[in-house]
Amino acid sequence: CIINTGFSDLVMNAAKSEGARGGTIVHARGTSNKEIEKIFGISIQPEKELVMIVVSKDIKDDVLKAIYREAGLETPGHGIAFSVELDDVVGLSLNNVVDIPQK
Repeated sequence: CIINTGFSDLVMNAAKSEGARGGTIVHARGTSNKEIEKIFGISIQPEKELVMIVVSKDIKDDVLKAIYREAGLETPGHGIAFSVELDDVVGLSLNNVVDIPQK
């Protein structure tokens, strides 16, 4: 999810309500497009937070819907949520974080 600065807790709480366990927040800076601002009727804040959450396919849609409901474009956070399929993840399991074997 890409959201205005200060709203990442809202995203995480929404995701956790649907079974997500945690996430990573990265501070970012967006670029504004005046035409997009006119189309959506919002002003775009340049300071953003990128919230990355890894969840199973089983709960992905519910997590996305919860995030959008609580922090979507119609809210003060003006969040945009999307999913990207992961082929491989090292260091995580569904039950807990696992150690990466050393060579």
